[in-house]
Amino acid sequence: MGSASRLASWLALAYGAVGLLGALLAVAFGKRPLSCTPWLPTSGVEAVVASLLLGGAFAALVLIVTRRLLQRVRWARSLHSKLRPFIRDADDAAIGLMALASGVAEEIFFRGFLSVVIGVWLSSLVFGALHQVRGAGRWGWALSAVAVGLGMGLIYALTGQLVGCILAHVAINAVNLRYIRDNDPDPQPRRKLGGLLRQT
Repeated sequence: MGSASRLASWLALAYGAVGLLGALLAVAFGKRPLSCTPWLPTSGVEAVVASLLLGGAFAALVLIVTRRLLQRVRWARSLHSKLRPFIRDADDAAIGLMALASGVAEEIFFRGFLSVVIGVWLSSLVFGALHQVRGAGRWGWALSAVAVGLGMGLIYALTGQLVGCILAHVAINAVNLRYIRDNDPDPQPRRKLGGLLRQT
């Protein structure tokens, strides 16, 4: 097993614990970890469909914005450079495992538990505060995580169903992790032919 696969396995275990903790805390507070009373007058299959549609639309928006940021904004490129060494050797299975584990666990904990206990805004601030790296990408990543957390929290509150948030989160993580793995933000410049000839 390679280092990337080991990392994915450890992350899956850690996120599994986070998701389980969120579910247990939700139950302890008298809440359901996968559903809540919706703000909209919807229920049953209609609520699930609404959650999926809103989640899909939100995921598409986040991916478009993220791609623009990674291509054009300095702090996003810095974040790309910091994250890439951890996943550049990961295969699709490892990336899929990381995306699935993080998406499910974070939605259960932050939306399924925290947002219904302390509210959408506060839970989104906590979500952003926990997305930290050192250096130039620190605050940009934290603020973007607040925005994503707010969007997910509103989808959950509106529909009362967590399924759309989970699928959106997993899709966002899977696509972005693959992009970070497959695209080097600091490619080495090609040496000119003349320089190569002088070295021979």
